[in-house]
Amino acid sequence: MANPTSAASPTGPRLRPVPAVSRAIAILRLLGRAQGAMTLKSISEELGMVTSTCLHILRVLVDEGLVKVDAATKRYSLGVGMLALARSVIETSSFAALVQPVLDQLSAAWNVTTIGVEVAGSDHMVVLALSRSSSPFSLHVDVGSRFPALISATGRLVAAFGDLPEEELERRFKSLRWDQPPELEAWKKEVEVVRRKGYSIDRGNYIGGVVVVAVPVLDAHGRMTHALVGAGVADQLAASRAQALAKDLQAQAQALSQMLAAGR
Repeated sequence: MANPTSAASPTGPRLRPVPAVSRAIAILRLLGRAQGAMTLKSISEELGMVTSTCLHILRVLVDEGLVKVDAATKRYSLGVGMLALARSVIETSSFAALVQPVLDQLSAAWNVTTIGVEVAGSDHMVVLALSRSSSPFSLHVDVGSRFPALISATGRLVAAFGDLPEEELERRFKSLRWDQPPELEAWKKEVEVVRRKGYSIDRGNYIGGVVVVAVPVLDAHGRMTHALVGAGVADQLAASRAQALAKDLQAQAQALSQMLAAGR
């Protein structure tokens, strides 16, 4: 597994690589997205890591409760210690506390799944809260889920309200996985529309047959820190209804922005 090189952030201090930490995080992320428990060999091969190094890191993670190992099969999976960490993040997040009743209200009013996400750097969005609809439709997402920052309706928001240069946007766009991928030039035009309107609608690109509506939550400096999302089946969210939902989400996002700025 190649070690990352140190890099200077345009908005922060120069970062120096810490290989042991990077490898431990890589193991946790791999186990988090795996369909089942994994053997030492499969983990080390997947990550391109020396087996003995991988084993030493796994032993520390097991000792800390972040990873568990089945004594009989010698397979590794995430441990309950991860739950405690995730719970701490959510419980100390003012956004999660403020957004949950808003999501519940929106979900009940529109009968859609509503989600509150946080922008985790320029790479990912993380789900901090959600409220599921009462309809048979169910989006496969849970609190703590991570997904690429530029995907779906939220991705258009990140592109519109973030500060990534165009060449970086294009590079990351090419790595995204959609059910019905938009063409790059069409996507860029949609981003411009999102910047003007202040909301984004993904109609079947990310997930076939599903409409995703998203609006940004901005901080006092006008930077996007979070997003409110509503998702439902296409038959349920025709164009006019999706736009009406977007307006409702915008009103709630503006109120949340004001409360977060006031530190309430």
